[in-house]
Amino acid sequence: MALEKGWLDFLREQYPAGSRIRLSEMNDPYAPVPPGTMGTLDCIDDQGTFHVTWDNGSSLGLIIGEDRFQVLPPETQTVKLYMPLYADIYEADEWGGYTNESYELGGQGLLNYAAQIRTALLDYRMPEEAERGIMHWYSDQDSVNKKVKSVVFEAEARDGQLWGVANCKIAGTLNDREMERLKDYISGQASDGWGEGFEQREIETREGAMYVHLWSFDAKWDIQTEEEQFGPRLAHEQSM
Repeated sequence: MALEKGWLDFLREQYPAGSRIRLSEMNDPYAPVPPGTMGTLDCIDDQGTFHVTWDNGSSLGLIIGEDRFQVLPPETQTVKLYMPLYADIYEADEWGGYTNESYELGGQGLLNYAAQIRTALLDYRMPEEAERGIMHWYSDQDSVNKKVKSVVFEAEARDGQLWGVANCKIAGTLNDREMERLKDYISGQASDGWGEGFEQREIETREGAMYVHLWSFDAKWDIQTEEEQFGPRLAHEQSM
């Protein structure tokens, strides 16, 4: 029998997918999971059963009022989303100003400016973003808002070029729909929100004034997880 929606909503909000479970006692006379076993909460169904993937390989569910268990907060993990970086440089002229025409640099050319770009990204963060980064501006009260604790823009050298990185602190794991929602939000911030303001920030270099873009109209621009962007190479690095 399904539980009332209000009670289900409360349980799912208090105990999100990815929460860790510590079992005290399971009321199963045949093949109970041993007390003390840890597991990860997959979901709570409409009957209120906690579906758990136990660390010992079992998948027996838990029922409130029959089984005794403790729900721990989801473990926080760092997920990096990578995007190409671009920049325009206006060279210094002989009168102490800058030329009207600029030249563009991509990720490989930006390696020499990594320190300046990282510093500029850090300095541009607003006081309101101290705790959650750009998630401070995320307005939807959905599962992405609950799970994603913070997102900040950084720059990272990888595979011979400098990448823009959205460094995400996530409680538990995101499903495919939630990850796409997060990518869409970060893409919007890179193009029309936070990134639109940042690309107007002048970064002084030896050559002149640099303006860095987290987003581009270039068809090659995308935003991907570390595994999506560097899959084969990442697998090789992990095997080493």
